[in-house]
Amino acid sequence: MCRCVCKPVYESSLTDGQWSVLEPLFPQRDPRRGGRPLRHVPHDLAPWDAAYRWFRCWSADGTWDRVHDRLRDLVRVAEGRDRQPSAAVLDSQTAHSHEGGDAIGWDAGKRTRGRKRHLLVDTGGLLLRAVVHAASVQERAGAKLVLTGITTVFPLLGLVWADAGYANRVDRGLLGWARDHAGVELVIVPRNADVRGFQVLPRRWVVERTFAWLGRCRRLARDYERKPAHAEAMIKVAMIRLMAARLAGEDIEPQGPIETEAARRLQDELNQDPQ
Repeated sequence: MCRCVCKPVYESSLTDGQWSVLEPLFPQRDPRRGGRPLRHVPHDLAPWDAAYRWFRCWSADGTWDRVHDRLRDLVRVAEGRDRQPSAAVLDSQTAHSHEGGDAIGWDAGKRTRGRKRHLLVDTGGLLLRAVVHAASVQERAGAKLVLTGITTVFPLLGLVWADAGYANRVDRGLLGWARDHAGVELVIVPRNADVRGFQVLPRRWVVERTFAWLGRCRRLARDYERKPAHAEAMIKVAMIRLMAARLAGEDIEPQGPIETEAARRLQDELNQDPQ
């Protein structure tokens, strides 16, 4: 029989390097109100009401947004790029909803009941805007939710790549709408009809990799949130963790032929304008 009485040696799931990046960006704890330091949660699970209270509060007051956007700026500068992107990639992902809640719909194409995560990312895969809506909302309608007012936040943004689901022979109206109302040029990157199965499409693969990053977070493997705003916040929390690790010098180096090739393609594309 095992008589191990070892205790965990960590005090947080964040490393010291990651916390040094994040600590100045979060609200400071008032010691007069008691409770644990914000970083030092229990080793197993915090009381659900306490964890949810902080998550809900920071979702409502914009804390997650501010921390996320600040880290994105720092990562872009560390990579030698301007804080303001000039190009982006747009795509959506349908996630099966397990808990019900608001804005649940049926995606007939994917035959899935749930929500769509509509992402706009920069050319390095960092999140610029996330909108979560019902899976029944079509790509072109969802794109308008993402792109509306986007140049107010990112004034240098002028080019957005997307797949053929956003404009086809039947309806190409989104191209004109994006130019006239969003102030960006929407460029469609089509698939090669002669190639069957998965294809690595120029520029478009970057957002697919971002979805893969999110898929590594178990909370995002399915849609567990009852409110779309909380689903959007969870996406930003995942990206905060990724960027904090990168800024702390703890980013995982590519391993194996697939990851190495993805890193090579990214570097080639980052060396080309626009960014």
